[in-house]
Amino acid sequence: MANFQYSALDSKGEQTTGVVSASNEAEAIQKLRVQGLYPTQIVEEGKGKGAAKVKSQGKAKGKAAATKNSTGGRIKPKSLMIFTRQLATLIDSGLPLLRSLTVLGKQEPNPVLRSTLAALADSVQSGATFSESLAQHPKIYNKLYVNMVKAGELGGVLEVVLNRLAEYQEKAQKLKNKIVSAMVYPVIVMFIAVAILVFLMIFIVPKFESMFQEMGNAELPGISRVVFGISKFFISAPLGVPNAVFVLIVFAVGVFLFNLWGRTKAGRYAIDTLKLKLPIFGDIQRKSAVSRFSRTLGTLVTSGVPILQALNITRDTAGNVVISGAIEKVHEAVKEGESIVTPLQASGVFPNMVISMVDVGEETGQLPEMLLKVADVYDDEVDNAVTALTSILEPIMIVVLALVVGSVVFALFLPLIKVITTMGQAS
Repeated sequence: MANFQYSALDSKGEQTTGVVSASNEAEAIQKLRVQGLYPTQIVEEGKGKGAAKVKSQGKAKGKAAATKNSTGGRIKPKSLMIFTRQLATLIDSGLPLLRSLTVLGKQEPNPVLRSTLAALADSVQSGATFSESLAQHPKIYNKLYVNMVKAGELGGVLEVVLNRLAEYQEKAQKLKNKIVSAMVYPVIVMFIAVAILVFLMIFIVPKFESMFQEMGNAELPGISRVVFGISKFFISAPLGVPNAVFVLIVFAVGVFLFNLWGRTKAGRYAIDTLKLKLPIFGDIQRKSAVSRFSRTLGTLVTSGVPILQALNITRDTAGNVVISGAIEKVHEAVKEGESIVTPLQASGVFPNMVISMVDVGEETGQLPEMLLKVADVYDDEVDNAVTALTSILEPIMIVVLALVVGSVVFALFLPLIKVITTMGQAS
């Protein structure tokens, strides 16, 4: 038997080193996993310098290849999802990793992903691990992706982890599409309403006003005076620029400043808090955030990532700072040896059903499975909520659009009807 020097993470996520005796590297990894350790590096004694040298060369060559080939851009989540599924299928079929990357790189139509796959293949061929190669492309492969692949490599179940990753991406993308579809419809309708209103105010209303002035100084109805006043405001230019353009500039500056404020810590927290408290939309945001938390944490823990490291990754990918703060408190509690349930309940963010299911999962030792069930339940709830919201919004937005445009048209034709009626009575 040989001695293997190792670096590993313990159950609290802290780095530890030591020596383990085993007949080969795979057996050494298995022994460390039994002890509750998560090895990040393992080298046979006497070969450490050579292995370190090869590893260093692999990293250097991988980085050089990445710099040479990668365009440094991003890719769509759908492209990454398809790549992950195809890679899992090839590896599961018995094709070596390097060969799989080469095959996928040749058939990939996306130039950014194609160059990235070429860089990954060069890096792996040079001696770097797949997870180390992925980490060189953070714009495409986030921490969740890299750490799950690392866990799959160490456990010898890379194809299983890749399949889980593909399923995670598919469900996350499906949920995102549902929420976006619910938000897009009212935005489009409001944009159309505003565009029609501006067109009427700038081009149509002034012509009607001129016509009424030519007919005489008859008293106009109140709604007509309001509409004509708004139209005059839009087309007048006391500063040399039409007020309509000035309003547009002020609006654009306001949006820009709001985005700047939203990037600050206080601004981001205020906006994310508001998102969770909005009527109707807030409920969808909360449910989607709970679903993402549950699916991310459940997928990571099921794949063999230590709970503390999994919580850190889940916090970074939560997408909402309020949820991230709650996960941070959970991390601190688990680090001190406490239960997950208490900080979840204290956060006030997670529903009672989630807390109860997590509690049962901890007691029965089936926390990952329970988290994935929670994610499935909330995916369905988000789907139902989005469907209901869309069905309610459609008639509401149509009525709003009709009222806005109808009010302007009514304001234009009411004086005209009054004039025609007066002329009829005079004759």
